[in-house]
Amino acid sequence: MFLEGQPVDEYIEALLKEARLSLDQHPIKKMETVYVGGGTPTSLNAKQLDRLLSGLRELLPYKDGEFTVEANPGDLSGDKLDVMKNYGVNRLSMGVQTFDDRLLKKIGRKHTAQDVYDTIQLLEDKNFENVTIDLIYALPGQSLASFRDTVQRALELDLPHYALYSLILENQTMFMNWVRRGKMKLPEQELEAQMYAETIEAMEKAGRMQYEISNFAKPGFESQHNLVYWNNQNYFGLGAGASGYLANKRYKNRGPIQHYLKALNNGELPILEEERLTQKEQIEEEMFLGLRKILGVEKKVFETRFDQTITSIYGDVIEDLKQQNLVTESDTSIRLTKQGLFRGNDVFEQFLLSK
Repeated sequence: MFLEGQPVDEYIEALLKEARLSLDQHPIKKMETVYVGGGTPTSLNAKQLDRLLSGLRELLPYKDGEFTVEANPGDLSGDKLDVMKNYGVNRLSMGVQTFDDRLLKKIGRKHTAQDVYDTIQLLEDKNFENVTIDLIYALPGQSLASFRDTVQRALELDLPHYALYSLILENQTMFMNWVRRGKMKLPEQELEAQMYAETIEAMEKAGRMQYEISNFAKPGFESQHNLVYWNNQNYFGLGAGASGYLANKRYKNRGPIQHYLKALNNGELPILEEERLTQKEQIEEEMFLGLRKILGVEKKVFETRFDQTITSIYGDVIEDLKQQNLVTESDTSIRLTKQGLFRGNDVFEQFLLSK
């Protein structure tokens, strides 16, 4: 998003214009979370970052809550952190992926493990305590020993929050082409499952509770912004290629930047496509997203939202999944079992109403 040779200053102004237009169309009184990320805003210089954050604070109805900025290891500096503190940023999210320099190079990341340590030191010096890092497991060529080393080194940093995702290969990606041509080998599924199981165990032992399929936190440090997604609530998506969900409509913005700028220069919202969800689709999403949380889908919330009980719609499905020990049901909720966590996609598929 913020690459050399790109019209960065013009882009920031366009993004702020989009925020204004979006709020005109969907006025809201209060915003409890803000997340600035995708394209890593810390690759902006301090002056540009100041313009972006001051503009957002001026426009958005955000008073206090969780204000996260995404960072690349090695991109942060003292003056950028001062700018963030000045505008109330109170959470940093950093894409570390792995502490194995060989693998970082292989997946095209510019930073090294040392950059991570240097950045964490800088954050400590500036008293930034609410820091989360993203790790990826089942990387091409990743051994169990390399993965264990990454988890151990991550936990030694003693951060309040960690997110661990398995590498999802989308068809047209560079990785997928390499795999197809035999230039790169992915870990076997059994190894991937073992990595996931060991992650859960190591995190719990370190006092980081799993509160969502891929997320672990000290109590009180769960990502409030991500919970908006998993609770199937509305959110604005601003910027080139961003996605949002407002008034039962999912939408995606234009990208690349030139297409995005053109729309806003014409005074239009840069929406490329939007889809109004039927009630059936809303119900399906409520289940997919809610079951990602360890607490699961709350029956009372579901009933209030859709004026129907979960069991009236999914009674047979739930019974079947209970028989397979993939979900468990209480008076108040339905959630994945430990076994269900490992087969999330298989479980979610069962809640499609139009199979």
